[in-house]
Amino acid sequence: MVYKSFRFQLIGRLVLLLLTMFLFTHLNYSESYFFTKFLVFLLVFFQGWSIYNFLEKSNREIVHFLESIHYDDFTNTYPERKTGSSRDLLYHEFNEILKKFREIRADKEAQHQYLRTIVQHIGIGIITFDREGEVQIMNNAAKKLLGIKLIKNISQVARDHPALKESFTELKTGGRDLVKISKNEEEVQLAVYAIELSLREKQFKLISIQNIQSELEEKEMEAWQNLIRVLTHEIMNSVTPISSLAATVETELHEFLQTGSDVNRINDDTIQDFHLSLKTIHNRSESLIKFVSDFRNMTRIKHPTLANHEIEDMIKQILILLKPDIEEASIKVNCSVKPGLTANIDREQIEQVVINVIKNAVQALAATDKEDKLLTITAMPSEGGGAFISVADNGTGIEEEALKKIFIPFFTTKKNGSGIGLSLSKQIMRKHGGNITAKSQIGEGTEFLLKFAS
Repeated sequence: MVYKSFRFQLIGRLVLLLLTMFLFTHLNYSESYFFTKFLVFLLVFFQGWSIYNFLEKSNREIVHFLESIHYDDFTNTYPERKTGSSRDLLYHEFNEILKKFREIRADKEAQHQYLRTIVQHIGIGIITFDREGEVQIMNNAAKKLLGIKLIKNISQVARDHPALKESFTELKTGGRDLVKISKNEEEVQLAVYAIELSLREKQFKLISIQNIQSELEEKEMEAWQNLIRVLTHEIMNSVTPISSLAATVETELHEFLQTGSDVNRINDDTIQDFHLSLKTIHNRSESLIKFVSDFRNMTRIKHPTLANHEIEDMIKQILILLKPDIEEASIKVNCSVKPGLTANIDREQIEQVVINVIKNAVQALAATDKEDKLLTITAMPSEGGGAFISVADNGTGIEEEALKKIFIPFFTTKKNGSGIGLSLSKQIMRKHGGNITAKSQIGEGTEFLLKFAS
């Protein structure tokens, strides 16, 4: 609309100028009308100057308008006289555009304040800083957790809490760490997470900090209670019959000693009872010694010696080792391993974990009456880097309550199980920076997943 009006005015002015110039040219062929020629010449000059002024004024106003946008100055307003002229329409459009920019700025400012308020009030500490360590954001939770009121550079945090220096500088995107710091003469356990960001070709790092001291203490207490419950159960299973049998033997011998009976008069049945009781006491004592030995070994897992090993070769050798058990149980094996897949592991320790998991699956399948017993082993790269090994069976599955406890030391659902294997496997995987998890469905089977860090 504005463009059309401007175009019509310009064309009208140009047409008048051309007509005036035509008149001036026509008068030039006449030797008279000198005064008229002069007036027409002035009219041509005035019209040319008017067109120039018309264009220049429009250009100046457009330049001024664009400069306002360039410098984010949206406070200007252009006078609208409601005359319907092209300039009036142009001013109206300018005002509408500036009004839109003001609304956008107000919305952005409101959104910024909204997000800033959220960041300041969430319970997780957040710190962002650039490559030079200059801090852009540090919310109230971070200040409270670290006991710092004002900070300009991240080096101040490292100075007050040296344990955090490595986490803040070395952690990459997705990295996490557990750090102990001292605050008000108390130890606080912090979970530190990092994300690297790029904004307008500038690199930033976002660190989130969370106090997990109470959660850790609660989990530690729960773990101790579970362990004590299992230990108590296992020890009492051995100590109770030992105590009972010892008391029985002691009572019978005490009667002989009290009555002064001749030992030679003890009949064969009584001697056999004594022998059986002592044999049982010996067996339960040996079992208790083995239990204590297993418990001691669990706390002495050596630190893994890491190196890159091919997963496919390791799994092939394990399947050869367990082939007799697999064939005896008539189990079909479906193995899918990506060729060339490697992981940074201690092969000896991880072999122990994989053997334990596969043996559990084989034993679970051997105990079922299914005809199509299937053991599925998969090893592939993980999406976030690293690798995973999946061992799944189509056995009877594990009850939900038992599934929650299978990694607790000495907990077992097997009649002759020690309850050490999976707990040991969990510790080994953690020492590798990975994890082992299990999921199961009654009647459909169980899957164990070993995840290795990149």
